[in-house]
Amino acid sequence: MDEFDVVVLGAGPTGENLADRVRADGLSVAVVEHELVGGECSYWACMPSKALLRPAAALADARRVAGAREAVAGRLDAEAVLRRRDDFASHWKDDGQVRWLNGAGITLVRGHGRLDGEKRVVVETPEGRQRMLVARHAVALCTGTRAALPDLPGLAELRPWTSREATSSRAVPGRLAVVGGGVVAVEMATAWRALGSEVVLLVRGSRLLPRVEPFAGELVAESLAEAGVEVRFGASVAGVRRDGAVELTLDGGEVLTADEVLFATGRIPATTDLGLECVGLSAGKPVEVDDTGLAAGVPGDWLYAAGDVNGRVLMTHQGKYQGRVFGAAIVDRAAGRELDLAPWGRSVATADTLAVPQVVFTDPEVAAVGLTLDEALNAGRRARAVDYDLGSVAGASLFADGYRGWVRAVVDLDRETLLGVTFVGPGVAELLHAATVAVTGEVPIARLWHAVPAYPTISEVWLRLLETYRDQGTD
Repeated sequence: MDEFDVVVLGAGPTGENLADRVRADGLSVAVVEHELVGGECSYWACMPSKALLRPAAALADARRVAGAREAVAGRLDAEAVLRRRDDFASHWKDDGQVRWLNGAGITLVRGHGRLDGEKRVVVETPEGRQRMLVARHAVALCTGTRAALPDLPGLAELRPWTSREATSSRAVPGRLAVVGGGVVAVEMATAWRALGSEVVLLVRGSRLLPRVEPFAGELVAESLAEAGVEVRFGASVAGVRRDGAVELTLDGGEVLTADEVLFATGRIPATTDLGLECVGLSAGKPVEVDDTGLAAGVPGDWLYAAGDVNGRVLMTHQGKYQGRVFGAAIVDRAAGRELDLAPWGRSVATADTLAVPQVVFTDPEVAAVGLTLDEALNAGRRARAVDYDLGSVAGASLFADGYRGWVRAVVDLDRETLLGVTFVGPGVAELLHAATVAVTGEVPIARLWHAVPAYPTISEVWLRLLETYRDQGTD
């Protein structure tokens, strides 16, 4: 039996950040991991997917500028792109991440961990032994999610791609069917089409990227079609089989043939074998938490859940944020200090509901933070959308010939602050943090007039948004 102040299940970005936060304040901490230290993001999601997407974006940017486009010939070198992707995924080895844990003074325990009662975790080691860990103060569940697959007969035998296979494939499929209309679906359709695949995107609904402003999905759909992706809305897969090639039967009876099929149909929490039942929680469901990370319905203020596993916001950076905030709450409770529970306080993850940033690395990019207009109105806010054609900004026209993009700011008319901002266009990802600061800081619009954008940059769109809002009036 080994005793630590804090025991963390899951060594992905969330678990690493939580462990680092409590260790920095002097608590001892063990992290339990049964796969690779660094988690999904490092090896099968954020890093390898963006490594696949960046060459396509760089090539597209060059082709949008006269003088540069004449110097560009041919297609992407797929083998070189995949080699670079492998480098960013550390060749699926976690030596560097383990060195970081060791350097931070965090104990790594290899194996599968399960709760075994209050503040107790039993670990099944790779050697088949059991090791008991006891936490003096807290156990934190940071086990993330796994790909959700539809209940289709024969799907397991089909060996479909999930996000893991889509980001780690060693070869470019000749024909790729992508099922879904969310972030993974559109990013992987973008990447593999640029690498040479014939791609068909099967979307059950009527739009792409349904969680952001509608114009974002519309612009991405147009761009995908221009790149040669066949985008089909209202398309549902009713049956699957593999006989060498993959055959997908759609509702209505049409059969599509592909070499591989990616099901990008959502994520489910990795809670099926965590021993949740022994503390009165349900396996296979998100672990509901309060704003300090405490698991609901578990007495004693000792069980926390951070990151995707709690279902609040399924994004790596937001899980890391929760790891820092919830880690600080663990430290304060361990020291007997009063928590700061006011909105935006030290001990609460307020940004999870009011200021979540996201970038979709398609071409064009989509970058958004905070509430959409519909979300603001549905929440009872008196809000207005302020829209502007991003391509008409001088910096955008210099960035790319014929630049196409759009920006929307959602304004709280009562407080005259920003509730949300959405950018769509080439290169807009790096505009997002300024918007995140404005939304998180609840910066008054009157003060934003004094934030002078450098000329000629795309950021001058901030001035154009303020002018548009002024000209609309405040009623």
